[in-house]
Amino acid sequence: MASSQTRRVIVAGLVGTSLEWYDFFLYGSAAALVFNKLFFPTFEPLTGTLLAFLTYAIGFVARPLGGIVFGHFGDRVGRKNVLVATLLLMGVATFLIGLLPGYATIGVAAPLLLVTLRFVQGLGLGGEWGGAVLMSIEHGDPRRRGFNASWPQVGVPAGNLLAAGVLGVMSAALPEEAFLSWGWRVPFLLSGALVVVGLWIRLRIVESPLFAQVERAGAKARMPLVEVLRTHPRALVSAGLARIGVDVAFYIFVTYVLAYVTGPLGLERGVALNAVLIGSAFQLFLIPLFGALSDRIGRRPVYLAGVIGAAVWVFAFFPLLDTRSFPVIALASVVALACHAAMYGPQAAFIAELFSTRLRYSGASMGYQVAGIFGGALAPIVALWLFDRFGGTLAISLYVVAALAVTAVGLAMAPGTRDDDLPGTPAGDIAGSARDGDGDLGTRTGTASRDA
Repeated sequence: MASSQTRRVIVAGLVGTSLEWYDFFLYGSAAALVFNKLFFPTFEPLTGTLLAFLTYAIGFVARPLGGIVFGHFGDRVGRKNVLVATLLLMGVATFLIGLLPGYATIGVAAPLLLVTLRFVQGLGLGGEWGGAVLMSIEHGDPRRRGFNASWPQVGVPAGNLLAAGVLGVMSAALPEEAFLSWGWRVPFLLSGALVVVGLWIRLRIVESPLFAQVERAGAKARMPLVEVLRTHPRALVSAGLARIGVDVAFYIFVTYVLAYVTGPLGLERGVALNAVLIGSAFQLFLIPLFGALSDRIGRRPVYLAGVIGAAVWVFAFFPLLDTRSFPVIALASVVALACHAAMYGPQAAFIAELFSTRLRYSGASMGYQVAGIFGGALAPIVALWLFDRFGGTLAISLYVVAALAVTAVGLAMAPGTRDDDLPGTPAGDIAGSARDGDGDLGTRTGTASRDA
């Protein structure tokens, strides 16, 4: 594949995932700052914030379903068409949230509609990640899979940066009353215009060459998810466990921190938003840096270094926030998100390389998205409960460390992948189907033992 086409695919993946994560993070930030007041105003502040975060968690519950549905079609009809559909679905849902009346206008229908649109957001994002990563990894140089697959991951800080930036500008420019009345809606409505740009870029790329070979050979899976469960159970468990701690740490560092800084610490919302903004900016180059490093020394060593760094730093994170000094709070966010980048940079290649081509969309999506229910969906809620129950942040730090220990177990379960050919290349898939009757064996080749 020509390098120009590879670059176009990577750019399309980066832009698309940035817009998808912009939509998703925009909701998380608004849940911490606005939704408790607009959609749950009859509850006392802590309960209202918990309910707002529960609607936030609905998106994580929907993501595995989106992974199942869009993963099935991604393995049956191709990666490109599914990516166009997921971007459109996400953008429409986010735009409609910006038009949604509050509780004071339509009563209980407001939070119900909010939950519904959040669910649709989750469906779109559940199908987005796998396709963007697979397009990048299946087009590019096998020696640069970690680097290429890291670019869709950059969409996370880029989307978070864009969401926090737009919200920060609106928050700083408007008084509290105006921001709560209409200012928070502008970033959601902006999503409509951004999606048009993303669709234009994605419609110009070509289908994954590996999927095209599987299609020409007539080796597509009939029921991809069923075959994944039968032939790749260890890979699914490994991918899910390896993801949980990364998710918990990240959403404590970027979502719960908003509630903590504006709640117990009593600081202005701009303090937390700007700190997250700065930390996300550093991730823009740290994630591909760690992805490239995983091509040189292996996925697992880089990933594990991030796990250890985050487990240590979380004990310094909250004491630094407690100083109420913005430069110190910004430093806490930068280091925290640098540790996350070390885990997130190699993560896409690590997960995608565990599955064969004909099942990769379904397998990678499920391994990644199911973990979100136990990771990011619950993390802000658990943190709020732990702080209220124990009256401090030590319990939250221990919770993060426990989740990161689960990630270490997932890493230990997986075989090395850096030096392998992608498992189940089209020829291997066909041979596997012949041996197995109706599916591939998901066997590995190459020198995986060197990636210990």
